[in-house]
Amino acid sequence: MPKNTTINLRVDSEVKEQAGEILAELGMTLSEAFNLMLHQVRIVRGLPFEIKQRLPYELNDGYGSYVCEFGHIHNYSKFDFEAVEREIKNPSTKIYNNTGEMWADIHAEGDNAQIQTAADR
Repeated sequence: MPKNTTINLRVDSEVKEQAGEILAELGMTLSEAFNLMLHQVRIVRGLPFEIKQRLPYELNDGYGSYVCEFGHIHNYSKFDFEAVEREIKNPSTKIYNNTGEMWADIHAEGDNAQIQTAADR
């Protein structure tokens, strides 16, 4: 097939340089590699390589902060751990030994809750 179309791409210059060096070692140019990829897209009717989901990774800030698989930063460096400790030490704070106890309490509260309608107000 004759090559009669030009495509202009914007890419990071460092990525282009590194990829060009690797492709040169394989005996091909960036243009040839891109042309090959486009042919493969046609043949496989999709990208000719696997797209993987990003995995969460820890930020190593000492607080357990991390970036989740969706790219959101979960920053625990601003979390007030002292406030949590104060809450736990507060005698009025209810502490559960397991989730079963917690759910039983939630259901009991729901059973005893007064439902207030507009007419009751």
